[in-house]
Amino acid sequence: MKFTKEFFKNPRQIGSLFSSSKNLSRLITDSADLTTKSVIVELGPGTGIFTNEIINKKSDNSLFFAIELNKVLFNQTKNTNPNVIVYNDSASEINKYLSKHGTRHSDCIISALPWAAFDNDLQDELLNELYIALKPGGLFLTIALLPGIIFPSGIRFKKKLIRRFQKVSKSRIVWRNLPPAFVYICSK
Repeated sequence: MKFTKEFFKNPRQIGSLFSSSKNLSRLITDSADLTTKSVIVELGPGTGIFTNEIINKKSDNSLFFAIELNKVLFNQTKNTNPNVIVYNDSASEINKYLSKHGTRHSDCIISALPWAAFDNDLQDELLNELYIALKPGGLFLTIALLPGIIFPSGIRFKKKLIRRFQKVSKSRIVWRNLPPAFVYICSK
Protein backbone atom coordinates (compact mmCIF):
# COMPACT_ATOMS: atom_id res chain seq x y z
CA MET A 1 0.00 0.00 0.00
CA LYS A 2 2.84 2.43 0.83
CA PHE A 3 4.39 1.77 -2.55
CA THR A 4 1.22 2.71 -4.43
CA LYS A 5 0.76 5.79 -2.25
CA GLU A 6 4.32 6.90 -2.99
CA PHE A 7 3.73 6.34 -6.72
CA PHE A 8 0.86 8.84 -6.70
CA LYS A 9 3.02 11.35 -4.81
CA ASN A 10 5.88 11.10 -7.31
CA PRO A 11 5.32 8.80 -10.32
CA ARG A 12 8.62 9.77 -11.99
CA GLN A 13 10.54 8.65 -8.91
CA ILE A 14 8.64 5.40 -8.30
CA GLY A 15 7.70 4.40 -11.87
CA SER A 16 4.96 1.83 -11.18
CA LEU A 17 1.77 1.47 -9.19
CA PHE A 18 2.93 -1.90 -7.89
CA SER A 19 6.01 -3.25 -6.20
CA SER A 20 7.99 -5.84 -8.16
CA SER A 21 6.87 -9.44 -7.82
CA LYS A 22 8.71 -12.30 -6.16
CA ASN A 23 9.05 -13.87 -9.64
CA LEU A 24 10.87 -10.81 -10.97
CA SER A 25 13.10 -10.58 -7.90
CA ARG A 26 14.10 -14.23 -8.31
CA LEU A 27 14.86 -13.71 -12.00
CA ILE A 28 17.08 -10.67 -11.51
CA THR A 29 19.02 -12.21 -8.62
CA ASP A 30 19.41 -15.58 -10.37
CA SER A 31 20.68 -13.76 -13.48
CA ALA A 32 23.28 -11.96 -11.34
CA ASP A 33 24.89 -15.18 -10.02
CA LEU A 34 25.34 -13.46 -6.65
CA THR A 35 27.34 -16.23 -4.96
CA THR A 36 30.34 -15.21 -7.09
CA LYS A 37 30.08 -11.44 -6.43
CA SER A 38 32.16 -9.65 -3.80
CA VAL A 39 30.61 -6.14 -3.93
CA ILE A 40 26.89 -5.83 -4.65
CA VAL A 41 24.95 -2.57 -4.81
CA GLU A 42 21.18 -2.25 -5.14
CA LEU A 43 19.76 0.97 -6.56
CA GLY A 44 16.15 1.77 -5.72
CA PRO A 45 15.23 -1.09 -3.38
CA GLY A 46 11.71 0.30 -2.93
CA THR A 47 9.94 -2.07 -0.53
CA GLY A 48 12.93 -4.41 -0.33
CA ILE A 49 11.65 -7.31 -2.46
CA PHE A 50 14.96 -7.57 -4.38
CA THR A 51 16.86 -6.87 -1.17
CA ASN A 52 15.45 -10.02 0.45
CA GLU A 53 16.50 -12.16 -2.53
CA ILE A 54 19.97 -10.59 -2.60
CA ILE A 55 20.47 -11.38 1.09
CA ASN A 56 19.42 -14.99 0.55
CA LYS A 57 21.65 -15.53 -2.50
CA LYS A 58 24.83 -13.55 -1.86
CA SER A 59 27.96 -14.93 -0.25
CA ASP A 60 28.38 -14.22 3.47
CA ASN A 61 31.65 -12.47 2.62
CA SER A 62 30.10 -10.05 0.09
CA LEU A 63 29.79 -6.36 0.76
CA PHE A 64 26.18 -5.35 0.07
CA PHE A 65 24.42 -2.03 0.42
CA ALA A 66 21.41 -0.29 -1.13
CA ILE A 67 20.59 3.31 -2.02
CA GLU A 68 16.97 4.53 -1.92
CA LEU A 69 15.98 8.15 -2.63
CA ASN A 70 12.38 8.01 -1.37
CA LYS A 71 12.33 8.52 2.43
CA VAL A 72 9.19 6.42 3.05
CA LEU A 73 10.51 3.47 1.01
CA PHE A 74 13.96 3.89 2.58
CA ASN A 75 12.36 3.51 6.04
CA GLN A 76 10.32 0.52 4.91
CA THR A 77 13.42 -1.23 3.51
CA LYS A 78 15.35 -0.48 6.74
CA ASN A 79 12.49 -1.84 8.88
CA THR A 80 12.05 -4.96 6.74
CA ASN A 81 15.80 -5.62 6.53
CA PRO A 82 17.38 -4.14 9.68
CA ASN A 83 20.74 -5.84 9.05
CA VAL A 84 21.17 -4.33 5.58
CA ILE A 85 23.03 -1.08 5.00
CA VAL A 86 20.63 1.27 3.21
CA TYR A 87 21.42 4.89 2.37
CA ASN A 88 18.72 7.52 1.84
CA ASP A 89 20.25 9.28 -1.15
CA SER A 90 20.33 9.47 -4.94
CA ALA A 91 21.70 6.55 -6.95
CA SER A 92 24.08 9.08 -8.50
CA GLU A 93 26.02 8.95 -5.20
CA ILE A 94 27.00 5.30 -5.68
CA ASN A 95 30.71 6.10 -5.95
CA LYS A 96 30.66 8.07 -2.70
CA TYR A 97 29.26 5.06 -0.84
CA LEU A 98 31.66 2.61 -2.47
CA SER A 99 34.48 4.85 -1.29
CA LYS A 100 32.94 4.96 2.20
CA HIS A 101 33.25 1.15 2.26
CA GLY A 102 36.87 1.28 1.13
CA THR A 103 36.39 0.15 -2.45
CA ARG A 104 36.27 1.82 -5.85
CA HIS A 105 34.20 -0.70 -7.76
CA SER A 106 31.26 -3.05 -7.57
CA ASP A 107 31.13 -6.26 -9.55
CA CYS A 108 27.31 -6.29 -9.52
CA ILE A 109 24.75 -3.48 -9.55
CA ILE A 110 21.07 -4.41 -9.38
CA SER A 111 18.55 -1.70 -10.16
CA ALA A 112 14.81 -1.25 -9.99
CA LEU A 113 15.02 2.40 -10.98
CA PRO A 114 12.26 3.57 -13.35
CA TRP A 115 14.57 4.40 -16.27
CA ALA A 116 11.73 5.02 -18.75
CA ALA A 117 10.34 7.69 -16.41
CA PHE A 118 13.65 9.62 -16.39
CA ASP A 119 14.55 12.41 -18.77
CA ASN A 120 17.64 12.24 -20.96
CA ASP A 121 19.92 14.14 -18.57
CA LEU A 122 19.01 12.03 -15.54
CA GLN A 123 19.48 8.80 -17.49
CA ASP A 124 22.95 10.00 -18.55
CA GLU A 125 23.93 11.15 -15.07
CA LEU A 126 22.94 7.88 -13.41
CA LEU A 127 24.38 5.65 -16.14
CA ASN A 128 27.69 7.55 -16.06
CA GLU A 129 28.02 7.15 -12.30
CA LEU A 130 27.11 3.48 -12.23
CA TYR A 131 29.40 2.74 -15.17
CA ILE A 132 32.31 4.31 -13.26
CA ALA A 133 31.31 2.27 -10.20
CA LEU A 134 31.26 -1.03 -12.08
CA LYS A 135 34.51 -2.94 -12.37
CA PRO A 136 35.58 -4.26 -15.79
CA GLY A 137 33.65 -7.45 -16.45
CA GLY A 138 31.05 -6.48 -13.83
CA LEU A 139 27.30 -6.84 -14.29
CA PHE A 140 24.60 -4.20 -14.29
CA LEU A 141 21.09 -5.66 -14.11
CA THR A 142 17.98 -3.55 -14.26
CA ILE A 143 14.29 -4.15 -14.76
CA ALA A 144 12.28 -2.78 -17.66
CA LEU A 145 8.51 -2.65 -17.45
CA LEU A 146 6.99 -3.85 -20.71
CA PRO A 147 4.75 -0.79 -21.22
CA GLY A 148 7.76 1.53 -20.75
CA ILE A 149 9.80 0.14 -23.62
CA ILE A 150 7.49 1.73 -26.19
CA PHE A 151 7.99 5.27 -24.86
CA PRO A 152 10.75 7.43 -26.34
CA SER A 153 12.59 7.46 -22.98
CA GLY A 154 12.47 3.65 -22.81
CA ILE A 155 13.78 3.34 -26.37
CA ARG A 156 16.47 5.94 -25.62
CA PHE A 157 17.51 4.02 -22.48
CA LYS A 158 17.97 0.76 -24.39
CA LYS A 159 20.16 2.54 -26.97
CA LYS A 160 22.27 4.03 -24.17
CA LEU A 161 22.82 0.58 -22.67
CA ILE A 162 23.90 -0.83 -26.04
CA ARG A 163 26.35 2.08 -26.59
CA ARG A 164 27.89 1.84 -23.11
CA PHE A 165 28.18 -1.85 -22.34
CA GLN A 166 30.12 -4.59 -24.12
CA LYS A 167 27.18 -6.98 -23.98
CA VAL A 168 23.48 -6.33 -23.37
CA SER A 169 20.94 -9.11 -23.25
CA LYS A 170 17.33 -9.40 -22.16
CA SER A 171 15.80 -12.04 -19.93
CA ARG A 172 12.51 -13.74 -20.52
CA ILE A 173 9.40 -11.69 -19.73
CA VAL A 174 7.90 -12.13 -16.29
CA TRP A 175 4.18 -12.09 -17.05
CA ARG A 176 3.33 -12.60 -13.38
CA ASN A 177 4.46 -9.08 -12.53
CA LEU A 178 2.27 -5.97 -12.64
CA PRO A 179 2.99 -4.71 -15.21
CA PRO A 180 4.92 -7.49 -16.98
CA ALA A 181 8.67 -6.88 -16.99
CA PHE A 182 12.03 -8.28 -18.02
CA VAL A 183 15.65 -7.73 -17.00
CA TYR A 184 18.41 -6.07 -18.99
CA ILE A 185 21.67 -7.88 -18.22
CA CYS A 186 24.65 -5.67 -19.11
CA SER A 187 28.34 -6.59 -18.95
CA LYS A 188 31.03 -3.92 -18.77
